[in-house]
Amino acid sequence: MASLSIRNVRKVYPNGAEILKGIDLDIEDGQFLILVGGSGCGKSTLLNMIAGLESVTHGEIAIGDRVVNKVPPKERDIAMVFQSYALYPTMTVRENISFGLGIRKVPQQEQDKIVARVADTLQMGHLLDRKPAQLSGGQRQRVAMGRAIARDPSLFLFDEPLSNLDAKLRVEMRAEIKLLHQRLGATIVYVTHDQIEAMTLGDRIAVMRDGVVQQFGSPQDIYDLPNNLYVAGFIGSPSMNFLRGRLTAHGSGIAFALEHAGTTTLLPVPDPSNALLQYANKEVILGIRPEHVTDAESARRAATAEGYHPTEVDCTIEMTEPTGPDTLVFAWFNGIRATCRTHPRAGALPGGDVRLAFDLSKAVFFDPASELRIGMAPM
Repeated sequence: MASLSIRNVRKVYPNGAEILKGIDLDIEDGQFLILVGGSGCGKSTLLNMIAGLESVTHGEIAIGDRVVNKVPPKERDIAMVFQSYALYPTMTVRENISFGLGIRKVPQQEQDKIVARVADTLQMGHLLDRKPAQLSGGQRQRVAMGRAIARDPSLFLFDEPLSNLDAKLRVEMRAEIKLLHQRLGATIVYVTHDQIEAMTLGDRIAVMRDGVVQQFGSPQDIYDLPNNLYVAGFIGSPSMNFLRGRLTAHGSGIAFALEHAGTTTLLPVPDPSNALLQYANKEVILGIRPEHVTDAESARRAATAEGYHPTEVDCTIEMTEPTGPDTLVFAWFNGIRATCRTHPRAGALPGGDVRLAFDLSKAVFFDPASELRIGMAPM
């Protein structure tokens, strides 16, 4: 396996369109990198540049210690798994897996050993004599991964490999890919627009927008401390709640003030940072995850156990989405719509009232002008 280094990489097409605007990423040997973002953000273009399918306008891409800008794809020691499987329909699973080995003149006895090892790794020994038409979508994608594993490359590249699968298969294949990474210790770059895939699979995530990496870090860091409003809204399902208001003096500290129809609701901010204190009497955007807005009764029990004191607010329920272990409640208060997670037996009904508790110890605040999280330096 090998590390991956991307230094100030730009991609500009002849018509002047700049797709990538200075990408800097470092991936250690054996890490799982997720490139995630909406359509047109440049993630697939970056993957193709790593593979050698797109040229680099400016900057350097290094696999291990070797800069590969001018190296042909076949000499980069990579393997790519595509969204469309790209299997040969007239060949068996065995033949599809060993096809690349045959091209490289690997002896037949060695090919058989490699195919057996790959089939054992992916638990598909019983499928080796079938053709793609006889396989399910998940099995076809497994064969595509097997073909990549057989090459024993320095770097695996995955281009939205689960997009063509139904919801249940996506979950199953996500687990397969994670287990595969754990078994092989492989260096993987994986492109997806699905933030759940990003959170569950990656060691490191690069959130992209308009050809720029908005944030690069561990899944938990990005979830807990998003750099800006875009990252905060993109990562997390359901999305983070955003409330616009003003920070105001409250006792010896500050509170987040929501004003609507002549009334003001104060949400005290526990242990505010020095950076946040500098925003006293200024407008800010409060970001809070749905799991940190819950029914008051559950919050009181948690407060007793954990020692925090959430602020309770009366809300009107718009609709609910039961999920089994909890219920998502979409409610209105002070002219603002908020999403929260409540206990499944909290009794929340559309059109009814509910008392919700906001745990601002888990909230983040953003500057409305720059959209950056307060306390971080400008990008």
